Amino acid sequence: VQLQASGGGLVQAGDSLRLSCAASVRTSSTFAVGWWRQAPGKVREFVAAIDWRDTTYYADSVKGRFTISINNAKNTVYLQMNSLKPGDTAVYYCAAQNRATMSYDYWGQGTLVTVSS
Repeated sequence: VQLQASGGGLVQAGDSLRLSCAASVRTSSTFAVGWWRQAPGKVREFVAAIDWRDTTYYADSVKGRFTISINNAKNTVYLQMNSLKPGDTAVYYCAAQNRATMSYDYWGQGTLVTVSS
């Protein structure tokens, strides 16, 4: 499984950005696809995920501002980010959860999001 994240960039606080994660396999073949982020000097943290039943999960820090969605026809997962804050600055990674191991075994290369104040 290969994942390609894109859509990052430099925006101002309050702006919106949409990240895309294109998968090399049917997204429905994985248990879930999620977004994680890693800010400079910090550990990688969970942001959001969507599972095969289209159930969504969010970190408390992004609830109400970020929306994860999936287009199974395009094998692409999106992360719509609204009301961005400087604290959202990070490299964002998409990852797929392996049905066999139930672990996020597959990772994309990451896309940088920088939010200026």
